[in-house]
Amino acid sequence: MTVESMFSTGNEKMEKAINQMKKEFASIRTGRANPMILDKITVDYYGAPTPLRQLSQVSVQDGTTLVIAPYDKTILKDVEKALVKADLGINPNSDGIVIRLSFPPLTTDKRKEICKDVKKACEDTKVAIRNIRRDMTDELKKLEKSENLPEDLVKDNQDKIQKQTDKYIKMADELSSEKEKEVLTV
Repeated sequence: MTVESMFSTGNEKMEKAINQMKKEFASIRTGRANPMILDKITVDYYGAPTPLRQLSQVSVQDGTTLVIAPYDKTILKDVEKALVKADLGINPNSDGIVIRLSFPPLTTDKRKEICKDVKKACEDTKVAIRNIRRDMTDELKKLEKSENLPEDLVKDNQDKIQKQTDKYIKMADELSSEKEKEVLTV
């Protein structure tokens, strides 16, 4: 492995950690109806677990209600069961054609609780980024021994690793504070 490939691999891994946090944030409830909250829900469709959003059209109605219209009306009950099983904290209402999920306004306590989840997800991401930094530093030490790299080059690369780490940690903090602001906005 070369120093360049070590940096590109580390950069890629840190980017993945940030993207994972973004996915997690997308599924966190903010008081507004967001179809992304249904991304992890699967429905038993002819014996195969299939993502709900592949089986139905999901639309937002009046900002606080999700309307789920299955393409195959025979699976309406299965979709309803999957929504109850997912434990979203919202009871699905079916009229035989579509299912409505009405999101009640969040209480102040619930908003604070959600902010704790956001902070935890951010902290987990920052730990992952720091672990990647440690792996990169270890790899640099191995390269130093195997290729007899000069000390000043090693020092420069360690600074570069730290700058890369700082950049991604700052990005995680910014995303976290944006999400907290979104959650706390009534």
